[in-house]
Amino acid sequence: MNWKSIRLELARTSDFPQGSASRAYLLHLPLTEEGLVDEQTLERAPARATAHRFWPNERDMAGYVIRTSRGWALSYRPGEEDDEAIFHLETHPIRLGEYVTLTEPVGRQLPFRVASLKALN
Repeated sequence: MNWKSIRLELARTSDFPQGSASRAYLLHLPLTEEGLVDEQTLERAPARATAHRFWPNERDMAGYVIRTSRGWALSYRPGEEDDEAIFHLETHPIRLGEYVTLTEPVGRQLPFRVASLKALN
């Protein structure tokens, strides 16, 4: 089974020079041995590809990791207005300690560090 639980925590930014573990995402995705999204496995169970956003002083958000015409995104409601694009997820491996860039719906890009990567049953 190649489904993984992936915790992303905000990396260093000008507002958070030390990063912020309290600004985090928990993703469930199938990954290949190389750390790329296993699209064949994902196609068989797309509802398992979940995303949870945890942000202080804001309500938690739950949604899905989806494939869009422009790449990959986190989506919490139907439509694109709330989608958070994931920069180059199709070619960028997810590995412990590596970085992932998310683009908020307002266009602000934020770096996140892969803080944990655990196998799911």
